[in-house]
Amino acid sequence: MAVECLLTFAAKGILEKVASLAAQEISLAWGFKAELKKLSESLSVLQDFLGDAAEQAQARGKAVEVWVKKLKDIAHDADDVLDEINYENLRSQVELRNNMKKKVKSFLSSSNPTLFRRKMACKIKKVNTSLADLKSEASFLGLVAKTIDAPAPEIRWYRETNSLVAADEVIVGREKVVSSIIATLTNSDVNQENLSVMAIVGMPGLGKTTLAKLVYNDNSINRVFAEKMWVCVSNTFDANSILSRILELLDPTKVGIQSQEALLKNLQRELKDKRYLLVFDDVWNEDPQKWKMLISCLSMLDSARGSKIIVTTRSAKVASITETLPRHNMGILSVDDCWSILKDKAFSDNNAPLAQDLEKIGRQIAEHCAGLPLVAKVLGGLLRSKHSIAEWLSIKESRIWDLPEGEDKIISVLRLSFDNLKSPSLKQCFAYSSMFMKDIEIERDNLIQLWMAQGLLHPSSDKSNLEMEAIGDEYFDILLQSSLFKDATHDAYGIVTKCKMHDLNG
Repeated sequence: MAVECLLTFAAKGILEKVASLAAQEISLAWGFKAELKKLSESLSVLQDFLGDAAEQAQARGKAVEVWVKKLKDIAHDADDVLDEINYENLRSQVELRNNMKKKVKSFLSSSNPTLFRRKMACKIKKVNTSLADLKSEASFLGLVAKTIDAPAPEIRWYRETNSLVAADEVIVGREKVVSSIIATLTNSDVNQENLSVMAIVGMPGLGKTTLAKLVYNDNSINRVFAEKMWVCVSNTFDANSILSRILELLDPTKVGIQSQEALLKNLQRELKDKRYLLVFDDVWNEDPQKWKMLISCLSMLDSARGSKIIVTTRSAKVASITETLPRHNMGILSVDDCWSILKDKAFSDNNAPLAQDLEKIGRQIAEHCAGLPLVAKVLGGLLRSKHSIAEWLSIKESRIWDLPEGEDKIISVLRLSFDNLKSPSLKQCFAYSSMFMKDIEIERDNLIQLWMAQGLLHPSSDKSNLEMEAIGDEYFDILLQSSLFKDATHDAYGIVTKCKMHDLNG
């Protein structure tokens, strides 16, 4: 029963949400952390019953199918509650961080924390009661806990960015910066050093990764460096893990080597007397000892002088720990640059003449981008489906602009784009997709199958004859065009096969 396999995978996503909430010391969880723990334990047990349910479905008939349907419905209820808690937690963080309680409350919520906790405690307790009943029913049906042999859809759960520049990753306002970084990396004087490190620093949404990609793929870089490697580091910073991933990039047959000595010997064979460029994207670790250990390992590889490392990070402390070359601090873009990005995303034909009133409103909207290219891109995706002056004015005059600048602006604009999705079903699909963390590659086909398994795909009245897969394809494309998905990967025919979620944690 493929449905049970997919449901098991969905349950794992819910379990991760529960574990995440239980680990957070947030005031919203006061009063129901014990219930959250019970929810996690109950889901884990019932998830294991699905294995036997898959085997017993034909032998036991309708009763097992009804049991599976009940579990699916309860899992949906649990997921809805957890989404509500996560959203309220995010809202309260915005309030506290920016001391704008009245403005934010009027826009996002009017909930009272005490009442909210009571309400959530009741909801979770109700879900737990239903799960307890379902567990008893499973025993009555003779089901036993076992894992499902058939694999769930394969999703790559490790964090990853890549060095490829997507078709829609245009550089605006950064041309001089790219040239400056390339000049530094290829400078003959700098190339006398064994291994040098440059940090690219900036807040989320400024385009650090895109900038690094443009440098990485420049022809001048290809002429100077014999080898290039790109590693997304993110929250996990372990020397052996990073060395292993570098080795896999150089030789895909060398997988699973755990010994540091073996890793270094293999890397030495690959990089001896070669000048290389290594990009560590999205570095968070601020422990100087871990960085020192990694650099010590890389210094043992007998590579050629002039090898370089680029580190992208939002942390100035990370930069100060790692850098040996002049740092590049990412600045914000001008309003004109933001308008250029927004317009390019909003209109398929960027060279077509634009109505004067529409351009005036568009430039005013661009002023709200806070100089962040990501915000401009998301707003452009939102405006792509809006063609009238009234619709553009509604975006310009949105209360979202009363919210703070910087990181919160990104989440707020994503929320605005989400609110403007026309279909409730489409919103549910995006909400479900938000269980994927940032930097995790999501396979298009697998995501659509998961939407189908959750019963989230509903055709509109004028498209009732469409197959579920076709509806899923349409939903995926809409979310991508709205810039609610990012970092699209295309196949040889230009079809998007993978994407990623934005960092919804700010």
